[in-house]
This record gives sequence, C-alpha cells and structure tokens, in this order.
Amino acid sequence: MAYDEVLAERVRERLEPEGVVAKKMFSGLTFLFQGNALANLYDEGLMVRVGKERTAEALEHPGARPLVMRGKEQRGWVVLAEETLDDDVLDGWLQWAMDVTAELPPK
Repeated sequence: MAYDEVLAERVRERLEPEGVVAKKMFSGLTFLFQGNALANLYDEGLMVRVGKERTAEALEHPGARPLVMRGKEQRGWVVLAEETLDDDVLDGWLQWAMDVTAELPPK
C-alpha cells in the first residue's frame, strides 16, 4: 500500500473528530463515515466522494480528475492531485465528501 503517510495523517486529523474511521482496504486507506466510504488514499492520490450529480462540477476544480476503474469513469468520485491540497483546499474537499456521505443511510 503505497500511499502518502503525511497526507494520511492530515486527513485523519480532520476526519477522526467527526467520527470517521480509517481502515486499510482497496489497496489503500479508506475513510468511512457510518460505514460508507467518503475518501480513499492510494498510490494515485486521494479520491473523494462528491456525489453523482456534482461530478462535473467537482472536475472543474484544479487538480481534480475522474476516477477511472477498469477503463470506466466512476461518477460520484474524483481523484485529487496531492500537490494541490494545501490545508484550505483539503478542508473544502473533505467537507464536501462528509456532506455527501452524511446523506447516505448508515451501513
């Protein structure tokens, strides 16, 4: 699991007070709120849940690109370039992901 440990700690610091749990899965570190994934840190960066209806909006932001799995774009998620994630930007993305994930039924 080759993800950035420094970024992992930055994400943990922000999400754990909100009741988010970090769990190693999906070849990386997944952050879960009420059993639903809201972010995943892996070798290609940080993917965050943005909601299917807001994927296009999310992709307009600098450093955001589509999440592609097995050649297919996954709506509802984007991958963020780590070099664009200063504290304010990271806070904004994580809040967005929390807001979307909080609307899902708990698992």
